[in-house]
Amino acid sequence: MPGGPSAGGGGGIGGTKRNNFAGIALTAFSAFGGILFGYDTGVINGVKEMKDWLRTFGYPDPSAPSGYSISSANESLVVSILSAGTFFGALLGAPMADYVGRKKGIILACLVFSIGVAMQTASTAIPLFVVGRVFAGLGVGLVSCLIPMYQSECSPKWIRGAIVSMYQWAITIGLLLAAIVNNFTQHRDNHSSYRIPTSIQFIWAAILAGGMLFLPESPRWLVKRGRDDDAAISLSRVTGHKRTDPEVDIELDEIRANLQAELALGESSYLDCFRFTKNRIALRTLTGIFIQAWQQLTGSK
Repeated sequence: MPGGPSAGGGGGIGGTKRNNFAGIALTAFSAFGGILFGYDTGVINGVKEMKDWLRTFGYPDPSAPSGYSISSANESLVVSILSAGTFFGALLGAPMADYVGRKKGIILACLVFSIGVAMQTASTAIPLFVVGRVFAGLGVGLVSCLIPMYQSECSPKWIRGAIVSMYQWAITIGLLLAAIVNNFTQHRDNHSSYRIPTSIQFIWAAILAGGMLFLPESPRWLVKRGRDDDAAISLSRVTGHKRTDPEVDIELDEIRANLQAELALGESSYLDCFRFTKNRIALRTLTGIFIQAWQQLTGSK
């Protein structure tokens, strides 16, 4: 499978000392990407009920509290079309990560997301708004794949699970922020009522992309591309050690060994995720799928 770390856990940073504050801080920051997902999901739930949004994208309806309504078909389309973008974004995430790298991939995902936000902010008709939602979903899907990958490859092994779970925590923070902003703008009787909460997403994308510019690339990806010197520099930043420190070379040797072990297994495909083997790969895959599916069926998003 292209992109992710090996199932055996060789993708992250090892080390026996639990003082890798640099690696923890760097990878924890990347969890900020969860805010993009959470905020986008939360903001549309409030925006689609605002009077000016309904007046702009819907039709007059004297029986509605605001005097305007939108058809169920259009409302469903606006809300759910994000998932179409995230579906394809998640599929494209791994190949993109292998081609341009984890770091640049996240930055490009922020750009795609921002294009979608721009379309939604500027739109005054359903078609452009929907296309903007698709682009935003594509960016969110890419981020949802790339950030956990980046975190798992750069964070110290002993805290990797907690670091990766921070992405989900950031999603809930995004939902909270969306509710707060919607609360402040909902009573405005002009386009700013929905354009302000929508355009604030530019800020989240800029923070993530700007921060990633200063973060190191995944050492594992650099080694995979044959850039060992760059990998050593990146690894020294992640571990907090000097480039000449022997521990950096030890870590690099471990990364190389894990990559060689993966190459020895031969090529794999997405179908291998659903094969019932002694490593229970299919069970792991299906567990993740059904947890996500059941969570969505609760109607919380």
